[in-house]
Amino acid sequence: MKTIGLIGGMSWESTAVYYRHINQEVRRLRGGLHSADIAMRSLDFTQVVELQKAGRWDLAGALLGEAGAGLAQAGADCILICTNTMHLVAEPVAAMVGVPLIDIITETARALRADGRKRPLLLATRYTMEHGFYTDRMKALGLDVMVPEAHGRQRVHDVIFDELCQGNVCDIARRDYLALIEKAKAEGADSVILGCTEIGLLLDPDALPLPGYDSTTIHADAAVRFALSDTLERAA
Repeated sequence: MKTIGLIGGMSWESTAVYYRHINQEVRRLRGGLHSADIAMRSLDFTQVVELQKAGRWDLAGALLGEAGAGLAQAGADCILICTNTMHLVAEPVAAMVGVPLIDIITETARALRADGRKRPLLLATRYTMEHGFYTDRMKALGLDVMVPEAHGRQRVHDVIFDELCQGNVCDIARRDYLALIEKAKAEGADSVILGCTEIGLLLDPDALPLPGYDSTTIHADAAVRFALSDTLERAA
């Protein structure tokens, strides 16, 4: 079994989901008392958020890269950045770690394409919805990503930071998210990406008005495949 390296803490609420899901999958596939071989570095999210707000993505990339390099030195055979937004700095992090970086955007796109989806709605932080790194990558992989209008984007973002990242799961937020999904469905969306690793705490991807794709579990499943098969699939 290969060792999975997790750069977490962004937020720790979703990192806990990664840890639990990866171990549950290894136990399901291997049986008995098997669990995953994991190395984890959990960052102080406040420090990361301050860099995000200041637009200092260079410093954020260095911070995560140093964390990932430390995990590789500790024996990790692959690295996961346990957040969608910080894949904005995936390239410099990958250059620093020296082991495969399993990319959440690539893995989510692969899942969508396998099911024939073409026009997903993306729900995520404003950074992920508004910076070109995510939608451009998805477009290059054959997907035409939709995002909510400005007010909807702000509402999705605020729920993530003010509620989900602080462990608060509210029915009002769930209602607002479902309304955005219904609106996108009427406008031609054929699926919805839970594109922030905390959104799965609020929404069940199997109980939405559109087929749902939880990026957290998709990403975690890719790590398990790598750990157990010794290979990393490549995007088509």
